[in-house]
Amino acid sequence: MSKTIKSVCVYGIGGVGGYFGGRIAHEISKGNRAVQVYFVGRGEHLKAVQQHGLNLITDKEEFLCFPNIATDNIRHIPTPDLYLLCVKGYDLDNTVALISKNISADTIILPLLNGVDIYESIRATLQKAIVSPACAYISSSIEKPGTVRQKGPEGHIVFGKDPKHLSYNYEHLIEFFNKMGISSTWYDNPYPAIWEKYIFITAFSLMTAYSGKTLGGVLSDNKLKSMAENIMKEVVLLGKAKNIDFKQDVVEKTIQKAQNFPFETKTSFQRDFEKRKTRHEGDIFGGTLIRLAKEHNISIPTITEVYGELTAR
Repeated sequence: MSKTIKSVCVYGIGGVGGYFGGRIAHEISKGNRAVQVYFVGRGEHLKAVQQHGLNLITDKEEFLCFPNIATDNIRHIPTPDLYLLCVKGYDLDNTVALISKNISADTIILPLLNGVDIYESIRATLQKAIVSPACAYISSSIEKPGTVRQKGPEGHIVFGKDPKHLSYNYEHLIEFFNKMGISSTWYDNPYPAIWEKYIFITAFSLMTAYSGKTLGGVLSDNKLKSMAENIMKEVVLLGKAKNIDFKQDVVEKTIQKAQNFPFETKTSFQRDFEKRKTRHEGDIFGGTLIRLAKEHNISIPTITEVYGELTAR
């Protein structure tokens, strides 16, 4: 069992991966040369990173950072101690199939994707390695090839025990994030926290795409805000059907969390929807919940209405 993280692969270097990977690469450049960081990306964004480094812009700072390797081929990197999976949900199955060829039994996988069934999806095809159920709170996106911009509160990772390896000791991973200056919270059972993130991202992904307004625009419109709150309540009902123990004021706290983001914040799903991309995360925020509602015979009228309208456009 590895007691230190000596290498990390950030798979997907868009808004999420570019932020966390950039922060890690920048911290390593300050002197922690014992750690290697690898980026796996694609397209013009990857080419720009390979040629000029990754430019990370936050509300507090801006810097160029350079991974040890930036590639589009998982076979071009040594087997890492840690994978940060930062792809979209629709790319997950293909990503898992690829990394399965470059892992060991002690490799840790942290999937920083939207959704509440990501761990189960990974385990459906991957039996070895340590898979820590996780999620990330962050507002960031690719501004142009080679540049990632993050706005609002600093990125934060929530993670916890692999249900398949409950006795595994994660102290070295917690220590790694601390050394890299990555904000994170550890839970023995991370699922309530993952569902809380899902409540947040589902409500505002659906409502920003539905209304064409930013996160602040939704919050400042009484009707849209009420619809967002209804979506949150419907997600809570479904979570309770899955035995998730929510805090009593989870909806109120979610609204408060949203108010900390800049008014002009757009969700990733909204950006993809506005660009008319055929591949997006709509099914994660709509289809998954509608199927779950049918399974448990629960009514979710607002989600059904909003997602139905989006799919009809």
